[in-house]
Amino acid sequence: MGFLKEDRRTKVLRWVKTIFFLISMLISLLLFSAPILLVIADTLLPSLLLSASISPYSLSIQTLSSHLSNYDFRYSLIDIPVISIVRSVIILCVYSLCDGPRLSRGPYLGIATICSVSSLVFVSLKASYVFAHSSSMDRGGYVRVMEMALFVCSLALAVAHVVVAYRISCRERRKLLVYKIDIEAIYPKEI
Repeated sequence: MGFLKEDRRTKVLRWVKTIFFLISMLISLLLFSAPILLVIADTLLPSLLLSASISPYSLSIQTLSSHLSNYDFRYSLIDIPVISIVRSVIILCVYSLCDGPRLSRGPYLGIATICSVSSLVFVSLKASYVFAHSSSMDRGGYVRVMEMALFVCSLALAVAHVVVAYRISCRERRKLLVYKIDIEAIYPKEI
Protein backbone atom coordinates (compact mmCIF):
# COMPACT_ATOMS: atom_id res chain seq x y z
CA MET A 1 0.00 0.00 0.00
CA GLY A 2 2.70 2.48 1.03
CA PHE A 3 4.70 1.55 -2.04
CA LEU A 4 1.87 2.56 -4.40
CA LYS A 5 1.48 5.96 -2.74
CA GLU A 6 5.19 6.58 -3.03
CA ASP A 7 5.10 5.44 -6.66
CA ARG A 8 2.29 7.93 -7.41
CA ARG A 9 4.18 10.71 -5.67
CA THR A 10 7.27 10.05 -7.74
CA LYS A 11 5.20 10.02 -10.93
CA VAL A 12 3.54 13.30 -10.01
CA LEU A 13 6.90 14.79 -9.03
CA ARG A 14 8.39 13.60 -12.32
CA TRP A 15 5.50 15.19 -14.25
CA VAL A 16 5.92 18.47 -12.36
CA LYS A 17 9.65 18.49 -13.07
CA THR A 18 9.03 17.71 -16.74
CA ILE A 19 6.46 20.49 -17.10
CA PHE A 20 8.76 22.94 -15.30
CA PHE A 21 11.60 21.97 -17.64
CA LEU A 22 9.42 22.40 -20.74
CA ILE A 23 8.14 25.79 -19.58
CA SER A 24 11.65 27.03 -18.79
CA MET A 25 12.90 25.84 -22.18
CA LEU A 26 10.00 27.57 -23.92
CA ILE A 27 10.72 30.82 -22.07
CA SER A 28 14.39 30.53 -23.00
CA LEU A 29 13.46 29.99 -26.64
CA LEU A 30 11.17 33.02 -26.61
CA LEU A 31 13.86 35.21 -25.03
CA PHE A 32 16.48 34.02 -27.49
CA SER A 33 14.24 34.65 -30.50
CA ALA A 34 12.86 37.96 -29.22
CA PRO A 35 14.04 40.04 -32.21
CA ILE A 36 12.35 37.73 -34.69
CA LEU A 37 9.12 37.58 -32.68
CA LEU A 38 9.14 41.36 -32.29
CA VAL A 39 9.56 41.85 -36.04
CA ILE A 40 6.64 39.51 -36.68
CA ALA A 41 4.50 41.35 -34.13
CA ASP A 42 5.56 44.73 -35.55
CA THR A 43 4.51 43.77 -39.05
CA LEU A 44 1.23 42.11 -38.11
CA LEU A 45 -0.29 44.10 -35.22
CA PRO A 46 -0.43 47.58 -36.82
CA SER A 47 -1.74 46.07 -40.06
CA LEU A 48 -4.46 44.17 -38.20
CA LEU A 49 -5.44 47.23 -36.19
CA LEU A 50 -5.62 49.34 -39.34
CA SER A 51 -7.79 46.76 -41.05
CA ALA A 52 -10.07 46.71 -38.00
CA SER A 53 -10.32 50.50 -37.95
CA ILE A 54 -10.98 50.93 -41.69
CA SER A 55 -13.98 48.72 -42.01
CA PRO A 56 -13.88 45.04 -41.25
CA TYR A 57 -16.43 44.18 -43.91
CA SER A 58 -14.98 46.11 -46.83
CA LEU A 59 -11.28 45.27 -46.56
CA SER A 60 -9.77 44.53 -49.95
CA ILE A 61 -6.88 45.54 -52.16
CA GLN A 62 -9.08 48.17 -53.78
CA THR A 63 -9.78 49.72 -50.37
CA LEU A 64 -6.07 49.84 -49.55
CA SER A 65 -5.19 51.29 -52.96
CA SER A 66 -7.86 53.96 -52.54
CA HIS A 67 -6.40 54.85 -49.13
CA LEU A 68 -2.94 55.11 -50.68
CA SER A 69 -4.16 57.23 -53.60
CA ASN A 70 -6.18 59.55 -51.32
CA TYR A 71 -3.37 59.90 -48.79
CA ASP A 72 -3.51 62.93 -46.52
CA PHE A 73 -1.10 63.24 -43.61
CA ARG A 74 -3.77 64.63 -41.29
CA TYR A 75 -6.42 61.98 -41.85
CA SER A 76 -4.97 58.84 -43.41
CA LEU A 77 -3.61 56.10 -41.17
CA ILE A 78 -2.20 53.85 -43.89
CA ASP A 79 1.34 55.10 -43.30
CA ILE A 80 1.61 53.80 -39.72
CA PRO A 81 1.67 50.10 -40.69
CA VAL A 82 3.97 50.97 -43.60
CA ILE A 83 6.36 52.71 -41.18
CA SER A 84 6.22 49.68 -38.86
CA ILE A 85 6.96 47.26 -41.70
CA VAL A 86 9.87 49.36 -43.00
CA ARG A 87 11.27 49.73 -39.47
CA SER A 88 11.02 45.97 -38.91
CA VAL A 89 12.63 45.07 -42.24
CA ILE A 90 15.58 47.41 -41.66
CA ILE A 91 16.14 46.17 -38.10
CA LEU A 92 15.83 42.53 -39.18
CA CYS A 93 18.34 43.01 -42.02
CA VAL A 94 20.87 44.62 -39.67
CA TYR A 95 20.29 41.91 -37.06
CA SER A 96 20.84 39.14 -39.59
CA LEU A 97 24.03 40.75 -40.93
CA CYS A 98 25.63 41.25 -37.52
CA ASP A 99 27.53 38.60 -35.63
CA GLY A 100 28.60 38.48 -31.96
CA PRO A 101 31.04 41.41 -31.72
CA ARG A 102 28.94 43.67 -33.93
CA LEU A 103 25.81 42.79 -31.96
CA SER A 104 27.57 43.80 -28.77
CA ARG A 105 28.58 47.28 -29.81
CA GLY A 106 27.64 49.04 -32.95
CA PRO A 107 25.32 48.66 -35.84
CA TYR A 108 22.41 46.68 -34.46
CA LEU A 109 21.73 48.82 -31.40
CA GLY A 110 22.45 52.03 -33.32
CA ILE A 111 20.20 51.24 -36.28
CA ALA A 112 17.42 49.95 -34.02
CA THR A 113 17.60 53.15 -31.98
CA ILE A 114 17.67 55.42 -35.02
CA CYS A 115 14.77 53.62 -36.71
CA SER A 116 12.72 53.52 -33.52
CA VAL A 117 13.31 57.15 -32.56
CA SER A 118 12.52 58.37 -36.08
CA SER A 119 9.32 56.35 -36.19
CA LEU A 120 8.43 57.56 -32.67
CA VAL A 121 8.79 61.16 -33.85
CA PHE A 122 6.75 60.49 -36.99
CA VAL A 123 3.96 58.67 -35.14
CA SER A 124 3.85 61.35 -32.43
CA LEU A 125 3.51 64.10 -35.02
CA LYS A 126 0.94 62.06 -36.87
CA ALA A 127 -1.06 61.51 -33.68
CA SER A 128 -1.09 65.22 -32.91
CA TYR A 129 -2.44 66.00 -36.38
CA VAL A 130 -4.98 63.17 -36.47
CA PHE A 131 -6.41 63.79 -33.03
CA ALA A 132 -6.32 67.61 -33.33
CA HIS A 133 -8.27 67.58 -36.60
CA SER A 134 -10.57 64.73 -35.66
CA SER A 135 -13.25 66.96 -34.16
CA SER A 136 -14.31 67.97 -37.67
CA MET A 137 -14.68 64.34 -38.72
CA ASP A 138 -17.54 62.30 -37.33
CA ARG A 139 -16.29 58.85 -36.39
CA GLY A 140 -17.72 56.11 -34.27
CA GLY A 141 -16.35 55.08 -30.88
CA TYR A 142 -15.08 51.73 -32.14
CA VAL A 143 -13.07 53.33 -34.94
CA ARG A 144 -11.69 55.91 -32.51
CA VAL A 145 -10.52 53.21 -30.11
CA MET A 146 -8.88 51.29 -32.95
CA GLU A 147 -7.06 54.43 -34.10
CA MET A 148 -5.75 55.03 -30.59
CA ALA A 149 -4.75 51.39 -30.30
CA LEU A 150 -2.90 51.69 -33.62
CA PHE A 151 -0.88 54.66 -32.38
CA VAL A 152 -0.15 53.12 -28.97
CA CYS A 153 0.82 49.80 -30.56
CA SER A 154 3.22 51.47 -32.98
CA LEU A 155 4.81 53.53 -30.19
CA ALA A 156 5.13 50.51 -27.88
CA LEU A 157 6.67 48.33 -30.58
CA ALA A 158 9.20 51.05 -31.46
CA VAL A 159 10.27 51.23 -27.82
CA ALA A 160 10.34 47.41 -27.64
CA HIS A 161 12.78 47.30 -30.57
CA VAL A 162 15.22 49.48 -28.64
CA VAL A 163 14.79 47.44 -25.45
CA VAL A 164 15.37 44.15 -27.27
CA ALA A 165 18.40 45.55 -29.11
CA TYR A 166 19.87 46.80 -25.83
CA ARG A 167 19.29 43.45 -24.13
CA ILE A 168 20.92 41.61 -27.02
CA SER A 169 23.92 43.93 -26.99
CA CYS A 170 24.31 43.37 -23.23
CA ARG A 171 24.06 39.60 -23.70
CA GLU A 172 26.68 39.64 -26.44
CA ARG A 173 29.00 41.83 -24.35
CA ARG A 174 28.71 39.34 -21.51
CA LYS A 175 29.55 36.52 -23.92
CA LEU A 176 32.61 38.39 -25.15
CA LEU A 177 33.68 39.11 -21.58
CA VAL A 178 33.39 35.45 -20.63
CA TYR A 179 35.24 34.49 -23.79
CA LYS A 180 38.08 36.89 -22.97
CA ILE A 181 38.32 35.57 -19.42
CA ASP A 182 38.52 32.02 -20.74
CA ILE A 183 41.19 33.01 -23.26
CA GLU A 184 43.29 34.61 -20.51
CA ALA A 185 42.92 31.51 -18.37
CA ILE A 186 44.10 29.26 -21.17
CA TYR A 187 46.94 31.46 -22.44
CA PRO A 188 48.90 32.97 -19.52
CA LYS A 189 50.22 36.48 -19.97
CA GLU A 190 53.87 36.86 -20.78
CA ILE A 191 55.85 39.00 -18.40
